[in-house]
Amino acid sequence: MSSSTRKLDAEILGRTTNFEYSDRWIGYAILILRVVMGWTLFQGGVTKLITYLDANPENNWTAAGYLANAIPQGNPFRELFIAMAGSPLVDILNIWGLTLTGLALILGAFVRWSAFWGAVMMIFYWMSSLQGGLLSGLPIAHGWVVDDHIVYAALLFGLGAIGAGRIVGVDEYLEETSFVQNNPWLKYILG
Repeated sequence: MSSSTRKLDAEILGRTTNFEYSDRWIGYAILILRVVMGWTLFQGGVTKLITYLDANPENNWTAAGYLANAIPQGNPFRELFIAMAGSPLVDILNIWGLTLTGLALILGAFVRWSAFWGAVMMIFYWMSSLQGGLLSGLPIAHGWVVDDHIVYAALLFGLGAIGAGRIVGVDEYLEETSFVQNNPWLKYILG
């Protein structure tokens, strides 16, 4: 396996930037980021699924307690989240959204589609953790504006933008099929 060095030239925010990078190490970095992010989401979903399906209904996982009781008073979306408390649809979307998004990232399948919806979930989680409004500086438990959910959303955005499923992933093979070749719009959800 040979490694080549390339130069990236790009205009970002009206400024031209360029740097050299190694194909091999960028490939490994993207693969590792995709799998680790996938595992994080998959694990969160599967642990919820296992307790959701517990034979004893008292042990079943639900977002209801968090949504009804843990949203801070100053959160501008508090009433929205309280209204969602106890909804079986919210629980199912949360469980399967995490599980399937994580599995898709691990396998490198439908990465753009999955990364988009994973980022949407992370934005909802972030919204629920706000402790005040815009005039309060959007405080969260451990600072202002940015928390782990924003980091995850940004990482998911990057994985989708790069088309990380093309690196040792199912999307690499799917994009070579005649079906995808004849339906180029599918590349917007693959990659």
